[in-house]
Amino acid sequence: MPSTDVTTLIRTELPRLAGSLRKVGELILEDPAAVTHCSAAELGRRTGTSQATVTRFCRAIGLDSYQHLLIELAQERGRGEVSDWGSAEIGPDISPDDSLERVVQVVGSADLRAIQQTIDRIDLDALERAAQALAKARRIDVYGVGGSGAVAQETETRLFRIGCQVRGWTEVHGAATSAALLTPADVAIGISHSGATRETLEPFEMARERGATTIAITTDPRSPLARAADIRLISATSETSFRTGSIGGRHSVLMIVDCLYVRVGQVAYQRASASLALTDHITPQHAVKGRRAR
Repeated sequence: MPSTDVTTLIRTELPRLAGSLRKVGELILEDPAAVTHCSAAELGRRTGTSQATVTRFCRAIGLDSYQHLLIELAQERGRGEVSDWGSAEIGPDISPDDSLERVVQVVGSADLRAIQQTIDRIDLDALERAAQALAKARRIDVYGVGGSGAVAQETETRLFRIGCQVRGWTEVHGAATSAALLTPADVAIGISHSGATRETLEPFEMARERGATTIAITTDPRSPLARAADIRLISATSETSFRTGSIGGRHSVLMIVDCLYVRVGQVAYQRASASLALTDHITPQHAVKGRRAR
C-alpha cells in the first residue's frame, strides 16, 4: 500500500460500501486511535457486525488483513505527530461558531494533506507514460463534467499553451462526437472524482474503442473509468465541512495536471519553448495601465 493515510482511503471507499461494511468504516473514522487497541472481534462487536465482516471490510478497501489495517493506522498516527502541518491537531469539521483563523487552518491543512498524499501514492511510471503519450499525440481530448469540467478546461489551457492540439469537453454530445473521430495517434483524458460519471465514461470508452490512448485521473483505482484506461493516475481527497467529494480533491487533481504539463514541456522541449516564446507577449499587452495621478 502507498504511504498515504489509510483514513483517507476509507473516506474515499466509504460511499461505495453498504450495510455492515459501511458501519465498520464509519466507526474507524470516528476514532482511529481507539481502533488500534481493538481486536477484529471487538471491533465487530462495537459495530454490531462480526469479526468476519471486519475482515471483509479490510479486503474491500484493498488491505490484506485486519493486522494490515492496524499497522496503517499506527503509521498514520505517527506521521501526524511529526507533521509540519500540524494536521494531527486540526480536524476536518468546521462549526458555525469557528473563527476565520480556524477555517483557514482547516482548509489549508486539508489541501496540503491531499496534495502530499497524492504525491506519496502517484505512480511515476504511469505519469511518465502519460506525459510521453501526450507529447506525441496528434490530438488530445479531455473529458470532465461539473467540477471535473473546470479541471478539464484548465488542462486544455495549459497544454494548449505549449503547442498541444487539445480540447477540453464538458458536454457529453460534443465529447462523444469528438471521441468518435479519434485515431490510434490520439490521446483521451478522462477526469472524474468517483470514476463513475456516465457523461465522462461514455466518450472515454468510445475513444478507447477508436484506438486512442486513454488516461484516467480519479480517486478510485477500481472505478469504471480506471478500468477502461490504459494509464491510471490516482489522486487523493481530504474533505472538510462544506467541501466534500470532488471539491475537496480539486487541488490534488490540479497537481497531477501540473506535473503532466511540465513533463510534456520537457519531453517536447523545442515545441513548448517555441510556443511560449510566440505567446509570452499577449498577456502583458492586455494589462490595463494605471493613469498617472494628477
